[in-house]
Amino acid sequence: SGKGGTGKTTLTSVLARALSGNAVLCDADVDVPDLWILLKPRVQAEEQFTGGDKAALHRPACDDCGLCVPVCRFGALSSENGRVILDRSRCEGCGACTLLCPRGAFSLSPAVQGRIYGSETDFGPFWHARLVPGGENSGRLVQILRERAKASALEQGKSWILVDGPPGIACPAISAMTGCSIALAVTEPSKSGLHDLKRLGELAKRFRVPMAVVLNRSDLSAEGARAVRQACREAGWPLLAEIPFLVGVVEDLARARIPEAIPPETVRRVLEGIDGLVVRR
Repeated sequence: SGKGGTGKTTLTSVLARALSGNAVLCDADVDVPDLWILLKPRVQAEEQFTGGDKAALHRPACDDCGLCVPVCRFGALSSENGRVILDRSRCEGCGACTLLCPRGAFSLSPAVQGRIYGSETDFGPFWHARLVPGGENSGRLVQILRERAKASALEQGKSWILVDGPPGIACPAISAMTGCSIALAVTEPSKSGLHDLKRLGELAKRFRVPMAVVLNRSDLSAEGARAVRQACREAGWPLLAEIPFLVGVVEDLARARIPEAIPPETVRRVLEGIDGLVVRR
């Protein structure tokens, strides 16, 4: 979907439970990760994710002359009580300060953009991460997570890798989808849901990834549901399941629990549909 809240993470958690013991899990929504809330991971390994150079200010080389302050277009440099202050979170790594400073007090170095976590859950290994606010290279971070998940699957003999993708069609979504066996789109019966579904379908087609669809909260709009079904027929996207609005799902999510209200036969139909499409491919 192009926005949060359609049910991607919810469905991923339900599928993870159904595949318990035979899947590696991966949260590719590195800007706003939330699959961990439902999976309750036990972190086994943690490391920094660096990428994108930012300025570093070195003392005592800096004599606080202030020549650099008006040159920084991004407001990362300021002068307070005659002392030059660098706010690295605002630095865009343009390097102007390194060129201007007569004393060579600035350099560019990779900045910490987030953290990577390797965890265990009750349902299998789990790779996840979190970007710092405004962090860069989200696509690369997703790629790293997928590489780690694949390595875990090969090492432990898991048949499935479930990737909880981010919303939209930007770099993280492209990185999450590229090379996958299948993309499972979760949509809702609304005009925005249909619009985002079509955009995602175009992206999947571009990268030659087959796509199937789950229509969540299907009973909220009869007209919207018909429009989604028609779009699936016209594009050739298998509609694997329609899940109505279920109060039990909302109640479980409010308690940070994997929902129990989605019928097991619906979950089984989704997994069998995915398996069938992958085999035919």
